Amino acid sequence: MLGSVETRSVSPVFVGRAAELGLLDEVLAGAAAGDPQALLIGGEAGVGKTRLVEEFAAAARRQGAVVALGGCVEIGADGLPFAPFSTALRALRRELPGQLAAAAAGQEEELARLLPEIGTAAAREAARHDEDGMARLFELTARLLERVTAEHTVVLALEDLHWADASTRHLLSYLFRTLRTGRLVVLATYRSDDIHRRHPLRPLLAELDRLRTIRRLELARFNREEVCRQVAGILAQEPDPDQVDAIFERSDGNAFFVEELAVAAHEGCRTGLTDSLRDLLLVRVERLPETAQQVARIVAEGGSTVEYRLLAAVARLAEDDLIEALRAAVNASILTPAPGGDGYRFRHSLVREAVSDDLLPGERSRLNRRYAEALETDPTLVPADQHATRLASYWYHAHDAAKALPAVLDAAVEARHRHAYAEQLRLLERAMELWDAAPEAVRRTLRPVDYAEVYPPCGGPETTALRHLDLLAEAAVAGRLCGERERALKITKRALRQLDEEDDPLRAAWFWIQRSRLVQRLARGDGWKEIATAQDLVRGLPPSEVHAEVLATVAHWSMLHQPGPEALTAAERAVEYARMVGADDIESNARLTLGGLMIDAGQIEAGLAHMYEVRDDVVARGLPAVVGRSHVNLPSALEGIGRSEEAVGVLCEGLRLTGRMGLRDAEGWVWGNLAESLVSLGRWDEAAEAAVNAQRRGQTAAPYGSGANSLAFLALARGRVPEAARHLAESRASYGPHDPMPQHDLPIACLTIQVAVAEGRLADARAELARTLESGFPPGTQRYAWPLLLEAATAEADARALPSARDGREEVLERIFEAVKRLTTNAPVWLAHEKWVRAELHRAGFHGAGSRSATDTWSEVVTAFEPLERPYDLARVRYRLAESLLTDGGEADERDRATELLRLARAAARHLGARPLADAATALAQRARLPLTPATEPAPAPADPAEALGLTSRERDVLRLVAAGHTNRRIAEELFISPKTASVHVSNILAKLGVSGRGEAAAVAHRLGLFPPESVMPGPAG
Repeated sequence: MLGSVETRSVSPVFVGRAAELGLLDEVLAGAAAGDPQALLIGGEAGVGKTRLVEEFAAAARRQGAVVALGGCVEIGADGLPFAPFSTALRALRRELPGQLAAAAAGQEEELARLLPEIGTAAAREAARHDEDGMARLFELTARLLERVTAEHTVVLALEDLHWADASTRHLLSYLFRTLRTGRLVVLATYRSDDIHRRHPLRPLLAELDRLRTIRRLELARFNREEVCRQVAGILAQEPDPDQVDAIFERSDGNAFFVEELAVAAHEGCRTGLTDSLRDLLLVRVERLPETAQQVARIVAEGGSTVEYRLLAAVARLAEDDLIEALRAAVNASILTPAPGGDGYRFRHSLVREAVSDDLLPGERSRLNRRYAEALETDPTLVPADQHATRLASYWYHAHDAAKALPAVLDAAVEARHRHAYAEQLRLLERAMELWDAAPEAVRRTLRPVDYAEVYPPCGGPETTALRHLDLLAEAAVAGRLCGERERALKITKRALRQLDEEDDPLRAAWFWIQRSRLVQRLARGDGWKEIATAQDLVRGLPPSEVHAEVLATVAHWSMLHQPGPEALTAAERAVEYARMVGADDIESNARLTLGGLMIDAGQIEAGLAHMYEVRDDVVARGLPAVVGRSHVNLPSALEGIGRSEEAVGVLCEGLRLTGRMGLRDAEGWVWGNLAESLVSLGRWDEAAEAAVNAQRRGQTAAPYGSGANSLAFLALARGRVPEAARHLAESRASYGPHDPMPQHDLPIACLTIQVAVAEGRLADARAELARTLESGFPPGTQRYAWPLLLEAATAEADARALPSARDGREEVLERIFEAVKRLTTNAPVWLAHEKWVRAELHRAGFHGAGSRSATDTWSEVVTAFEPLERPYDLARVRYRLAESLLTDGGEADERDRATELLRLARAAARHLGARPLADAATALAQRARLPLTPATEPAPAPADPAEALGLTSRERDVLRLVAAGHTNRRIAEELFISPKTASVHVSNILAKLGVSGRGEAAAVAHRLGLFPPESVMPGPAG
């Protein structure tokens, strides 16, 4: 609009920063090689952060990179939610429209919270809000960036992080922690001198300091030589040495102050060298024409950037006068056109802050009022996604409570729609601050516009006014969803004190349910006290959504802590009530709980039918939270009845859905359950990968603990006891002591017994067993109880010959036997375990175990396990049967049978890597002089060429996809592993095949006929 203007205060020569540019070039090269890079640039105001980023951006563009810049927007003291990401993604969309559209395909409505133009407002407003909403948005954003940067190097530069809103900080932290692939540089700048002890950015910086993947760069001030070169560039001539000395001494090497002092000296403004630097900045503004000064003051109060049309509406000048004023301010390097050319901003925020600080109190509120009035008159003066937030800020800083309260509430709703829950909470707290100051007449006109979850409506929105209690409800939910749980807990306490004076049991029950969730997430307890209070409050009331939610919460809590008939009844009533009031989400969750409890009660097929129906329904309806839960609970139930192969099928589909929907924590749970089922099926290498993925992908403690349990089991079975002890400690620390649940405590107790036995601490193993038996096994926990009793009985049998183990053995065996009699065997796998435990009790010499021969007892156990597809368990009981055959007599036919059993057990153990079992089988065969490999015949060559090459089952899968022409990325997607893990597998395969490349590996696979032709049909390179 203004054409070219002269900018005399900026040196055309980029001074110094050679080391910093070298580091940035190194970062860019790393990203171009496919390794995402993260960099934080700190420095005091005016030290040259923006200029360094501009130089780097120009260099990156010359090398073919796409640069997307975004700045944190300050409006008064408020940051716009996700502002820098929205700006940067818009820039990315302009540069790579097709690639961004393809990367966002299928998730446009979710991603529209950051980039509104790719979705619809109606869809955002209709979207559900749950615990995973913000994390889902963050994960989808990370996936978007990974996909866009798969083929293009992108620099995502976010400036002025010290102004960032909480949601922006959380998203940046998430990206820094989770980005693993893509040609991407994420760079952020901040003012280090602004980060005081209570600054909200300080905790994030401390957190990022602990991440070794993030580089930190702190810009220092210029030395005298660099100041001299900068001044020479500004003046276009060699400066006087005395003048350089004076500027260097006064500026202390701050690049921006060097510019201001050099211009002041050049223009003969000698006072600038002695007055305060703030006054120096104002002197240059005060030398502008009066109209230009007025425009500068307006821009200073409008925010980081002010759109031209908005500025014109607030300035109320003739257009020619406004343009002349802007030209004067731009020529003086006070203002500069904003990127995109639609508005103006101060060339440096220090000048804006000096001008803003110089405004009189009445002048400041008057300018904010004019901004607000302009926006009310014409909302199109600012981008639609900024309108509500900016209007609320302007009215608030205009100190007009009557206008500010409705505007702040509208902005809170907009923040909620964008999953910017931290900003929603801040705005709701501001609304509560304004509540008493706003006239009663204004408050009566306010209507409930965005109910919190199933908080009871207080009447029709046309007739019933919003209440202060309703604000507390919204704020409690916002605090829980954004992670500000302490604040949310205080809000619920405040609300319940207010409700003490009212007869409103439904609302009170709702707040108690909120408190139960918060107490559990804050590790302050198990939440039952709060749930029970809510249950008492709704007892006898007619059906409602709140009543249904309370019952569903009771049922779910009981399923996890105290399963049994009462939990089943609560689940049935929750389903009934939810159906009566049309609460579909509550009904789906309650039916999942009901199905699990029915299975535990022995109604296996009916319970599974419930769970499959819910799974299919929520997938069809696209309900992310319940989709995630259904693909966790259903396969867990299947595993609990020994249907591991069926569970794996559901879990693989769960990985696809949770990945596509961005349900990262649910994905962590799915990986954890997949590890457990793969362990059962004897696919141990895959199980270890799944367990690590559970720990890596999960956002809460439970997936990490589940993965640690599987890794501990595998380490024990493979003879790595110290490693098992470490994983057990990780699991115990992950779950913590505040909320004990059988599904957590019993597997940990089982592993504790195993580790203690492996370390020769039988007394500690017995003590752990005693503690567990004292607590008892609640109904439905047989899946955890049988393995624990088995390990305890096995330990006693193995220690039978030890004199030190005699004291107390009979009592321990008696207690195990009593527990066995009380446990249910509702599935073939647990019936087999019962036989196994009884056999171990018999081996331990327990007098009540029966008088059958050991051989008959173990034969029955082997027969029970043979159809179950649990190779490790089968190998263990085959070993015991062989041992009993040799002990009972060792006739020729029995020795032959024992030989075959030991051969099968050792082969399975070697395949699994279960060294202790393989060694035990070998040792027993040697003692009995049984030839596990016939001496008269050479060992047969493996029938499978892949086995002869030493390929593991996972490497076979990878080689099949390599032979089909797939890239590492596509292999990773097919096998649900990371691209880095796929790369490691490919390297191992090349080494084992003795070839140098993927093409040769494919040729070897085809030559040896490793795979049927249809299994290696080429697929997309993906």
